[in-house]
Amino acid sequence: MEDQSRRKFLQNAGLASLATVSDIPAGPERTRELFIHHVFFYLKEPNNAQHEAQLLEGLHKLAKVPSIEYAHIGKPAVTNRSVIVKDYSVSWMCFFKNIIEEEIYQTHPIHLDFIESYGHLWEKMVVYDSVGPKKVG
Repeated sequence: MEDQSRRKFLQNAGLASLATVSDIPAGPERTRELFIHHVFFYLKEPNNAQHEAQLLEGLHKLAKVPSIEYAHIGKPAVTNRSVIVKDYSVSWMCFFKNIIEEEIYQTHPIHLDFIESYGHLWEKMVVYDSVGPKKVG
């Protein structure tokens, strides 16, 4: 086997094997299930009202990404149960028709600009992504 054709064969074999270990299912499964992206922001200065206002401004801009079906911006509720986490500053939850729409969001210029323009405000963020049927019951 020539060096060039052997190299090409090994490349293709490697790429084919990657397809079998992907975490993201191939085909129609990617378009069927609702995708929810929930982010909890922890501001560097949680008591700085100006920083919170800036983050909220950025999230309102972020909500304009066309692939988002529905977006919710929230703050910790005044509920008191031992299982409730209330140590974050602001939450951002958005719904997408499917994982493909969420992938579009991740690389959209508005999202990239949000990270660049407002990323200095938070010390940490926690993200929960989930998929499931569009309607249960």
